[in-house]
Amino acid sequence: MTSIYPIGHILLVMVETFAALADPTRLRIVELLRAGPRPVGEISDRLPLPQPQVSKHLRVLRDAGLVDVRPQAQQRIYGLRAAPLRELNEWIERFRCIWDARFEQLDDLLAEIQRNEEEEKRR
Repeated sequence: MTSIYPIGHILLVMVETFAALADPTRLRIVELLRAGPRPVGEISDRLPLPQPQVSKHLRVLRDAGLVDVRPQAQQRIYGLRAAPLRELNEWIERFRCIWDARFEQLDDLLAEIQRNEEEEKRR
């Protein structure tokens, strides 16, 4: 993605994605849409919110590029867009090696503490 867009654009997209997903209701909507596209009414039925509030959350998700909407008769069908979530995963993946190294260090430290405790018990 960095070869197509300047880094400032990437950061803006990431901030918008994180901001949209930071709200628990919007995160729940994204989880609901993981199973496939759903009409607003069905999404609203699964949340403890009235439909107008659900629509506001869906608008935030749409503005952040996380969902698409298509009209179908009198309904609006919302579905996830994979691209922003894939970009988020790619960004997080860049830090995974750091986390893995830290976890390995933690494993080593815990093993050392356990060895020291066992030696103390034998004394």
